[in-house]
Amino acid sequence: QVQLVESGGGLVQAGGSLRVSCAASRRTLSNYRMGWFRQGPGKEREFVAAIRWTGDSTYYADSVKGRFTISRDNAKNTVYLQMSSLKLEDTAVYYCAAGSAGSGWLSPYDYWGQGTQVTVSS
Repeated sequence: QVQLVESGGGLVQAGGSLRVSCAASRRTLSNYRMGWFRQGPGKEREFVAAIRWTGDSTYYADSVKGRFTISRDNAKNTVYLQMSSLKLEDTAVYYCAAGSAGSGWLSPYDYWGQGTQVTVSS
């Protein structure tokens, strides 16, 4: 199976930036979705952003459009989430996930990492 390991979380001041990474044990098939989700305190898990291993398509939740950027490095089997202009409400555990082809961006994902904590302070 695919193992996903997130890293890069930490404490950051509101308005600041942070980049979290997701390293995959192996690259999933082309067209597979790689997504970022998050779960804040007292909230349900929500979709943040997604990208495929090939092509140039990305998809973002409205709450992060213009502030977050998802990217990938195929040679390193790694997906990144660059977070800028961070707000208090961005505080959450951020999870990396992988989903099979033949599904929409928001369709169920098959593999999940353990998450990395991002805390935004005032």
